[in-house]
Amino acid sequence: MASAGARAVLALEDGVVFEGRAFGRPGETTGEVVFNTALCGYQEVLTDPSYAGQIVTMTYPHIGNYGVNREDVESARPQVAGFVVREVSTRASSWRASGELHRYLDEAGVVGISELDTRALTRHLRTQGAQRGIISTLERGRDELVDRAKASRSMVGLDLAREVTCPAPYAGPPSEAAQPFKVVAYDFGLKQNILRMLAGAGCDVTVVPAKTSAADALALGPDGVFLSNGPGDPEPVEYAIEACRELMERRLPLFGICLGHQILGLACGGKTFKLKFGHRGANHPVKNLRTGQVEVTSQNHGFSVDPKLFDRPELELTHVNLNDGTVEGFRHRELPVTSVQYHPEASPGPHDSHYLFGDFVEMMRARRK
Repeated sequence: MASAGARAVLALEDGVVFEGRAFGRPGETTGEVVFNTALCGYQEVLTDPSYAGQIVTMTYPHIGNYGVNREDVESARPQVAGFVVREVSTRASSWRASGELHRYLDEAGVVGISELDTRALTRHLRTQGAQRGIISTLERGRDELVDRAKASRSMVGLDLAREVTCPAPYAGPPSEAAQPFKVVAYDFGLKQNILRMLAGAGCDVTVVPAKTSAADALALGPDGVFLSNGPGDPEPVEYAIEACRELMERRLPLFGICLGHQILGLACGGKTFKLKFGHRGANHPVKNLRTGQVEVTSQNHGFSVDPKLFDRPELELTHVNLNDGTVEGFRHRELPVTSVQYHPEASPGPHDSHYLFGDFVEMMRARRK
């Protein structure tokens, strides 16, 4: 574990450097530097596979005060490349805590930096866009660190789904429904609460690796297919795009979230583009164009579906981001296909978006009839 008060540096590819104090595992790490505007939920952020390859900055200034526990994880281990906070609490003050944040990161091998101006960093990323960066506790010069940041891999064109997916199929938590629907869930970086939500909606889920073919998915006899969240650029995930096209041809109900939403958009003939600094946080307003209601949503993505997709008459834009007008959801007018960019399982509203799981179940019920 990094010694208290040890120096650490965050360097960005454009030459801007921030100095702070190390916490978590000492060492060095590279990744795309992004920011998250949530006030809490740092453990869910750390363990969300959609953050693979990214150094996450929390804009809320005090992180770690309620510690960590075994119940709030979204995957088996922290997935972030690095962690940036203004002030880290080394004491956990919660009856649910099973440990402290700094020890948790050290055990998981995550390099962190604290005591830097996260407000200035966030404003810089908003102005200049998300950038490649490096956190280092080693004795290196500024120029060398900037060069290392520039040399790290870019998120554009990067297929990270294959790096975080499960190695083999497995069963999700069983549903208590009398006649559960059989769902195949593609794991592009699946969050565990999605499985709990699907089970609660009456689904027995089989999770399959990202590169599972449509034929292998259909061999499991599903009533519907779920496409999960995940990290990286959606366009290189060609194997999943092709599988989606084949599943759509079979008129199987499809529901996508986050990366799954982008993959569906590509399968429908659209394109995606990289956002300047992405959407990450638990307070993003999204308008449901079909009902007129506004949902408070949790988001974590750096790419978006190009709205030109909806020049196609068979596709309907259903949700829009009220901060910047980007696409947040769509449906197919002729096929049982729907998707959203945000995370309805994350419950920031807290229940604004839970209806989406019910809509998926209704599509499968209609197909059964």
